[in-house]
Amino acid sequence: METLYSGRFVNLVRDGRWEYCERVKNTAAAMIFACTHGGKVLLVEEYRPPIRQQSICFPAGLIGDAEQESAEDAARRELLEETGYEAGQVRFLYAGPSSPGITSEYISFFLATDLVHRGQGGGVQGERITVHEVPREEIDEWLAAQRAIGKAVDPRIYAGLYALQQADKLRA
Repeated sequence: METLYSGRFVNLVRDGRWEYCERVKNTAAAMIFACTHGGKVLLVEEYRPPIRQQSICFPAGLIGDAEQESAEDAARRELLEETGYEAGQVRFLYAGPSSPGITSEYISFFLATDLVHRGQGGGVQGERITVHEVPREEIDEWLAAQRAIGKAVDPRIYAGLYALQQADKLRA
């Protein structure tokens, strides 16, 4: 393996003919699927320079930003930082590579329940995150409207909506 470029957060490496990015410090991330007691799906919006667009997704972030942080702790922290909601319960669902053709990053998915609103969210340290609380019965139309005005909609939203639907079935 050959390092082509070393940056503060990512390295560009070559392994044979394959070139990809690897994170310098953290190789894992968490994404949190959350819906309020009132039936509103929590989504976040942030400008993403690689695609030069506003991007809408579930709250997510790196695992290990804090010392000795577990994946569950990271999920709780990211949910609170980005949305202002604290989860009473966080349940691990599954994990896998986020984009295995271009990065070494793995992402763990969590279901957050028993939410309590503690603040406005919006992120930390210069992040400009907009929080969206979208009624579940309006989510398809809302996402289509966001795409229509030029925003990128992360396809993992649909995996999250499926996870929320399955959680509802288990509670019923």
